Amino acid sequence: MRALLCRDWRPFNDLEIVELPDPIPPKKGLRIRVMAAGVSFAQSLVVQGKYQRKPPRPFTPGSEVAGIVEAVGSEASRFKVGDKVFAVIDWGGLAEKAAALEVNTYSIPEGLDFAKAISITNSYGTSAAALMWPNLLNVQAGQTLLVHGAAGGVGIAAVEIGKILGAIVIATASSDEKLEIAKSHGADHVINYSNTSFRDVVMDLTNGFGVNACYDPVGGDVFTQSLRCMAVEGRIMPVGFAGGDIPQIPANILLVKNITVTGLNMGYYMGWSPYDARYESESKVRPIMEKLAQWTVTGDIRPELAGAFRLEDFRDAMSMVLGRKAIGRVAIAFDEEAARLGLE
Repeated sequence: MRALLCRDWRPFNDLEIVELPDPIPPKKGLRIRVMAAGVSFAQSLVVQGKYQRKPPRPFTPGSEVAGIVEAVGSEASRFKVGDKVFAVIDWGGLAEKAAALEVNTYSIPEGLDFAKAISITNSYGTSAAALMWPNLLNVQAGQTLLVHGAAGGVGIAAVEIGKILGAIVIATASSDEKLEIAKSHGADHVINYSNTSFRDVVMDLTNGFGVNACYDPVGGDVFTQSLRCMAVEGRIMPVGFAGGDIPQIPANILLVKNITVTGLNMGYYMGWSPYDARYESESKVRPIMEKLAQWTVTGDIRPELAGAFRLEDFRDAMSMVLGRKAIGRVAIAFDEEAARLGLE
């Protein structure tokens, strides 16, 4: 099979495409003929050795795949050869075939294509857990949710899921084009944070009360401003730091308004972090993934495919991600899915 290979820590653009043996399915897992695999900012860190988890080298990057089951391990029973599935894997996704554990693999229902299924694993899965789990943001109907980076993968997901939960969604982004995307996915109000103080606008929109929950994949000054437009007993979650700066949290603001700051490393529940609780967490994670897949089929959520590329064009795919030009998910597509998407 063809695969992208990282022999030693290096920039993503310095990786190479090589021929490798087909992966052997784990006893409790599967081998998947990959139709689509996700490309993400995290992968650019992983191959440079800058991520919290470092794979043994050499390795193939990529942690989200969708495709067709080609072989089943001796202790796997949930799926059979020929099933359409999407999966979260530790690494190995940017290849024509990948091995996945059954615990992290989910059925693709009729009506959901492979390229969109990869959005469910990380972008939508993370946002759903963040907004729905009681120990995290726990967004309720009628509450106000502030979503930053609302045209990115997790941002679009948070906007849509917030609306499904009955929240009033205020979305921010760095350009008017991105705000139009957020509006098209259901945002009630939009703010361009590159040319205005979103705090003042948020306080006006909420009649001075502030927001009940904030979902922030941007970080830096955006997070600091967000603390100042939280309602009393509000909950705020840093999801990432796309803006480049990790904020320092002023504890006095938390104290004055009884604000809760909560984190979410979805990898803890999926197995791709230094702490692996995938088996203990399956009863929490699988229902979310299955619900998201059905919501996609019914149109309640509409994952955006920012761009699709063949494996040979992996550098262009990452360039789209790192240039912050991606409105939605970036995918590498193979075989029938590549043909469906019109890739030559």
